[in-house]
Amino acid sequence: MPEDASIVREDLFDSAFLDRLRSLAVRLRKRRALSRRGTQSSPATGFSREFKDYRHYTPREDYRAIDWRLYARLDKLFVRLYEETQELNLHLLIDTSGSMSQPYGGKRRQALRFAVALAYLGLAAQQRVSLYSLSDTVRQELPPVRGQGSIEKIIQTVTRLKFGGLTDLQRSFADFHPNRQRYGVIFVISDFFGRDVSTAAESVKRAAVWPGECHFLQILHPEERSPVLEGEVELDEVETGERRRFWLTRRDVQRYTDAFDAFCDELSRECAAHQIDFMQCGAEEPFEQRFLDLLNRGTALAGA
Repeated sequence: MPEDASIVREDLFDSAFLDRLRSLAVRLRKRRALSRRGTQSSPATGFSREFKDYRHYTPREDYRAIDWRLYARLDKLFVRLYEETQELNLHLLIDTSGSMSQPYGGKRRQALRFAVALAYLGLAAQQRVSLYSLSDTVRQELPPVRGQGSIEKIIQTVTRLKFGGLTDLQRSFADFHPNRQRYGVIFVISDFFGRDVSTAAESVKRAAVWPGECHFLQILHPEERSPVLEGEVELDEVETGERRRFWLTRRDVQRYTDAFDAFCDELSRECAAHQIDFMQCGAEEPFEQRFLDLLNRGTALAGA
């Protein structure tokens, strides 16, 4: 493992962080057990059976369904009822372009924490979890893994991700092909900065054809919306390396902020129009509370 990756790992995923994830997973399992919502509607295959209740045995039923241990105690015939629980495929798409790590490293930190936390919940629920990176295209960084013991593979993979270069959302989304035979839960973690302001909204239309439940999580730093700049400045474009010199007034900065808000609003509207959940999260916001906010919006991953 590269030297810088070990530093990132210690900062992101210390033992206290993983302990909190374990506690959260237990709470969510209890909530699922209490809600008893059953299986979500889906044409997918791949179901497991969980015991739900008993009912009296009736003639013409298969005698093999009788619970003979219960008969031995009560001297009555009962059959077990089962609840079908669908096996999910959890797909985590992480933007690894330059703007996710420079000049605000907190964006990368927040994005990777969300990815690991979501992966942990999926693994704890015995779902298959896959990791992808988004840059000039989409790349599978880790094939589907399963079981809580695989969390170490997840952590090793995300801490080794290389951040830099351009984002091509349209190509990345077009190249992503989740399995249509299994119900999927897809989380895209990105700032959604593309080659121009129209790219993100156009990319939503490509994501709308993905099978399953889709979530967009936008990670931003406050200064990306309201930069503290005035007078003569020289700016570097972190993804292309382009450098430009400007003279900025307060009015120019306000116009930029208005354009930035319009970009985010359009992205949010497009997601709503295509039934894609959209949430913003600041790079410096408390992780745990925002993670719970994300789950409380409703997702099959959390049984909500």
